[in-house]
Amino acid sequence: MRSSRRTVLSVLALALLVAVVAACAQATPTPTPTPVPQEMEGEMEKPAMMEEKGATLAILHFSVIEGTTWSGAHDRAAKRIVEKYPNVTYVYREEVGPDATVPYAEELIAEGANIVVGNAEFMGLPLKDIADQYPDVYFASVIASDLTTKRNFIRFFPRQYQALYLEGLIAGALTQTGNIGIVSAFPSVQVIRRQAGFFLGVMDAAELLNKDVKVYVKYVGDWYKPTEEREIAKTLVTQYNVDVLTQQTDSGSPLDVAQEEGIWFVGKDMDIVGYYGWSSTDTVAVSFDTRWEVLYEQMVKSWLARDKYPQTILYLGMANKMIMPDGTELPTVDIMNDNKVGVDAISPKARPLIPDEIIELVRQRREQMLAGVWDPFFAHEFVSNGTGLELEGLPIPEKGTLVKPANEMPSDEWLLSQFNFDLEGLIILE
Repeated sequence: MRSSRRTVLSVLALALLVAVVAACAQATPTPTPTPVPQEMEGEMEKPAMMEEKGATLAILHFSVIEGTTWSGAHDRAAKRIVEKYPNVTYVYREEVGPDATVPYAEELIAEGANIVVGNAEFMGLPLKDIADQYPDVYFASVIASDLTTKRNFIRFFPRQYQALYLEGLIAGALTQTGNIGIVSAFPSVQVIRRQAGFFLGVMDAAELLNKDVKVYVKYVGDWYKPTEEREIAKTLVTQYNVDVLTQQTDSGSPLDVAQEEGIWFVGKDMDIVGYYGWSSTDTVAVSFDTRWEVLYEQMVKSWLARDKYPQTILYLGMANKMIMPDGTELPTVDIMNDNKVGVDAISPKARPLIPDEIIELVRQRREQMLAGVWDPFFAHEFVSNGTGLELEGLPIPEKGTLVKPANEMPSDEWLLSQFNFDLEGLIILE
């Protein structure tokens, strides 16, 4: 009797289970798989195979690495990627010009490179011409003003202007003569944008402290011309009474001049004291440090994940970061000096010379940008100086033209490719 009862109960339970499964099948339609474009089928390996194989990151440096802040920062970035990702290898070539970009790239691809980067636009753009020939390879180039992309041709740049704004606050507070000098490369959207960030910081400090401050810019004509950079730095000091000097070039010559003349220097691209050991905090008031690895990590992760359609415009700022194996968080850009960050990066010798309200403003604005809730290019209006770079179909706005009102954020496209005028008040020297 008990056996019959158990049998009946088992049959009923089974029938109930079948009914529930049938009902669920009717209620939940079978998902339709996303079709893969025919030309992409079989194009890249399966994710598991990619993870096992790893990746090779190849960087074509336009200059030498040693003794430069730009290529030096890219080289350090790649080494940090390798530190975090043991299945990633880094290879490179130095002093690569536009004519050598494609031959070097194809040589490195033949040796196993999966991600090939040109670290300057003028020599990185030729990579787009071979992108279709190597569909399994990511190609990438720094943005100067051209925004050309392809499915596997990525363009990237950090929002360095955010850290430059903080540097400007410090420089504006430090100057005693009221004269700040920039040894600069040549007019370009990239240079104009970075100088604008610095200038806005200087002007905010001057307004807060009720100071009259002038910022002078003199162009060298190229990124790396040590002799000419030195001559211009000397001119700014001796003829324009500059007592705070910075640069938008790549050699150490302006720093040498600042040290010789006993004036303050504001560094670019790297923590030049902490990483290179250049000079000391007796001369270097602060630097901004660029962590290209935050951008490279996006490319590496996409490639390892077999992403056929990676994000092709990467414009990352202080709110974006990479976490190193030891837990260190690296925002894309930050102020840094002698291995210290934030307000602690301000030179111990310079800090007593900076009023507390500026120190607090640096702290506040930095925290806001790290949180992604404030940006100097949103907060400030853009009024044209009448100088800059005339682009095809885009003349320089006349002096005094309000191009962008305050409390309005320009698009990434505009900032990266159309910001072609100096801000009103910058003094551009012939």
